Amino acid sequence: MTTKVAVVGATGTMGRLVSRLVEESPDFEIVASLGSKDPLSDMLGADVVVDVTVPGVSQGVVDFAVANGLNVLVGASGWSADRIVSLEHLLADVPGVGVVIIPNFSLGSVLATSFAATAARFYDSIEIVEAHKASKVDSPSGTAVRTAELIGKARATLGPVIAPHADQRARGQQVASVPIHSLRMQGVVAKQDVVFGGNGETLTLSHVTMSETSYETGIMLALRAARSAEGVTVGLDKLLDIS
Repeated sequence: MTTKVAVVGATGTMGRLVSRLVEESPDFEIVASLGSKDPLSDMLGADVVVDVTVPGVSQGVVDFAVANGLNVLVGASGWSADRIVSLEHLLADVPGVGVVIIPNFSLGSVLATSFAATAARFYDSIEIVEAHKASKVDSPSGTAVRTAELIGKARATLGPVIAPHADQRARGQQVASVPIHSLRMQGVVAKQDVVFGGNGETLTLSHVTMSETSYETGIMLALRAARSAEGVTVGLDKLLDIS
């Protein structure tokens, strides 16, 4: 039995990629492809909704899907920790419905973020520099926010990182006390460096995306997980054995 999928944001780069992967899979079929002018009601009849829209639209898509008992795979940015808490409260009243939120579908990216959370316990000076294509509308990226939040969680008993002169705009935006610097440039797909400063040394964990094909394995893994998900699941790491 195939799973019926509605793709919201189907005309964008990620929407086209998701649509192609669904069409190539014998386990799934597309029953709706929604663009910015299509009513959200077009998703009704699907088993799983894939949201690859933009931050200002994503929450409305998820709220509508959940209200209609549909599971959702979110690949859109903008889902901060506070926003996720609100979603958890919403889903508490809708048993049997699940939302899977994936800040980055790249296996290499999720591994780099996991490594960064581990290293965060050993360094007090940590900053993130992330770069994406010029057309990306949000900054910092969802991946950078997720990385900073996990670093903050790993340092819960150690306290905030050392971030001098944080009041200066050039010092970046702080998330969980970690300064994040965003580049939006032509010629870039995606790159993130997490830089750790220690006594007489620095450590840089770097991940570079050279093609959107790096997202394919993660998309299919998350899509299969979304079919039976309940509650809120955040991060591809939750679907992998990284322990």
